[in-house]
Amino acid sequence: MDSSDLLPFLTSRSSVREYHTAPVSDEELGYLLQCASTAPSAGDLEAWDVVVVTERATRQALSTAALGQRHVAAAPLVLVVCANYTRSMTRYGGRGTLYAVQDATIACTYLMLAAHALGLHTCWTGAFDEDKVRRIVHLPDDVLPIALLPIGHGNLPVARTPRMPVENHLHHERW
Repeated sequence: MDSSDLLPFLTSRSSVREYHTAPVSDEELGYLLQCASTAPSAGDLEAWDVVVVTERATRQALSTAALGQRHVAAAPLVLVVCANYTRSMTRYGGRGTLYAVQDATIACTYLMLAAHALGLHTCWTGAFDEDKVRRIVHLPDDVLPIALLPIGHGNLPVARTPRMPVENHLHHERW
């Protein structure tokens, strides 16, 4: 990829909340996970894990746990991206909790971009009842759900959300 291709690729990605019923293939899922496994991580500990959810009843339960967000149930695949903080705490102590969250968020971003490269659509979903998600997918106590990532073939929104000018994010030398 040439650097001139990156910005158009990034700006052509959009959160999608309407999905077709066509499944995500095992090959596509494998590609997504391989891409996620290349994400940078603190100490190369890869303190993230993913629960792959395809069953309709489980997707519906996750949708309910996500405060009724219907797109979670509508997508044929939902990845529950988790921080496995024990994995990084073995090296970094208490600070490992933060590193695990960072590892999981980077891996989730890579999953989104890999899906976009395959022509699939996603919608990072962070609003959910953590305890309900934990129970639905049987997470161990030392694993924290970070995001629900619905994935599938979808309908792009009619209008894209305008982005804040880059200058509004900048602070030189000090805040």
